[in-house]
Amino acid sequence: MALTLIPQAERGVPTDEDLVRRALLRDEAAVRTLTTRYNRRLFRVARGILRNDAEAEDVVQETYVRAFTGLDMFRGDAAFGTWITRIAMNEALGRLRKRKPSVDWESYGENRTQAQIIDFPVSAVSIDPEKTMAQGEIRVVLEKAIDRLPDAFRIVFVARIIEGMTVEETADLFSLKPETVKTRLHRARALLREELESQLGPALTSTFPFGGRRCEAMTEKIVALICR
Repeated sequence: MALTLIPQAERGVPTDEDLVRRALLRDEAAVRTLTTRYNRRLFRVARGILRNDAEAEDVVQETYVRAFTGLDMFRGDAAFGTWITRIAMNEALGRLRKRKPSVDWESYGENRTQAQIIDFPVSAVSIDPEKTMAQGEIRVVLEKAIDRLPDAFRIVFVARIIEGMTVEETADLFSLKPETVKTRLHRARALLREELESQLGPALTSTFPFGGRRCEAMTEKIVALICR
């Protein structure tokens, strides 16, 4: 049976448009809901460009200040999420230019293949200390692997896979063709696989150890079953 998607408004969830209208009237609850809704995306985009948590947080704060003080300029030509993400992206790029004056938005355009990073999330929280530690170690490996992706590939990977944006949303955000988004995502996945295999390969050879007393006990058990 096909599932029917119920619009946010019908589910009692305020739409961005509703929240923007209320935020224009300085409705605190609306501002709080919008910031909660977009905090993670804005941080990841900024972190992906700047590779620094503290600077990314500063960008998120500055983005909200600029967005909410200039909210009357939001015309709805693009989705609010795209609009505010562009503000964060431009703020982060501006800071990056101060570090590297030659860097500009075109460096993320169709003809570039170099990169930045975004925080990779842990999919689940565990109360098992050993599992939590293992998840943390895997997360670090993943973050480093993503960090080494070329710029153009990594930002698309973050938008599509980590943030779950559609091909169309990603293309609109980065001013790319949908086909380019798909190609870059494919290349990012391939490069990420190669990187993870090189990182984890040695560890995989020792995965599921079965030696020592366990091996001896199994040998004796099989000998007993087969030879008696």
